[in-house]
Amino acid sequence: MATLFHFPFCANSRFIRLVLAEMGMEPELIEERPWDRRDEFLILNPAGTTPVLVEQGGLVVPGAGLIAEYLDETRGLGLSGRRLLPEATADRVEVRRLLDWFLVKFESEVTGYLVTEKISKRFMTSAEGGGPPDMNAIRAARINVGYHLKYIGYLIARRRWIAGDHLTYADLAAAAHLSCVDYLGDVPWDEDEIARDWYARVKSRPSFRALLADRVPGMAPADHYANLDF
Repeated sequence: MATLFHFPFCANSRFIRLVLAEMGMEPELIEERPWDRRDEFLILNPAGTTPVLVEQGGLVVPGAGLIAEYLDETRGLGLSGRRLLPEATADRVEVRRLLDWFLVKFESEVTGYLVTEKISKRFMTSAEGGGPPDMNAIRAARINVGYHLKYIGYLIARRRWIAGDHLTYADLAAAAHLSCVDYLGDVPWDEDEIARDWYARVKSRPSFRALLADRVPGMAPADHYANLDF
């Protein structure tokens, strides 16, 4: 059995949890708080970031993008029509482009700020960077999420799924990040109905159930968070 080191509200970890569920894999989940910087975890990934996948044979695969590529190389062909990284070169490029958009750009402009300021800081010591949330960072993230939502709506208005006609890594990455922001009630769903309807489709999938069950101790999610019909 593979093992996934993750933080429940690390959006990139959530992306890999969705991927594994879509592939029918049930890894052992070990919650890792990156700010603890445990020696045992740093041996696995000197960068100290989640997620990290460890195969049963001991192979360590760190980082969401690398894990996604690895899983496609080792399991993708066995998924047949459900492969999450398409076979055609041009389609693969588009999925990878959008995967980078959400795992890197969305993370750096939206999710990273909101999760750090609203969730992680609650559990960090002052030496680790904990303390009151930076409201300037939160305001910037709330502004940024609006244009990302519009971009998703723009894509879905022209395609069935974010990267094309089929569900791919791009949809799962986008939904994973939005799920963190949605927990906090910071997604302006009323600004783009197309994007909202797409997200409802994704979060209705069985692979999403575990994410919707996650809770931050002492912090309830937005009222609609686990409602499949909003």
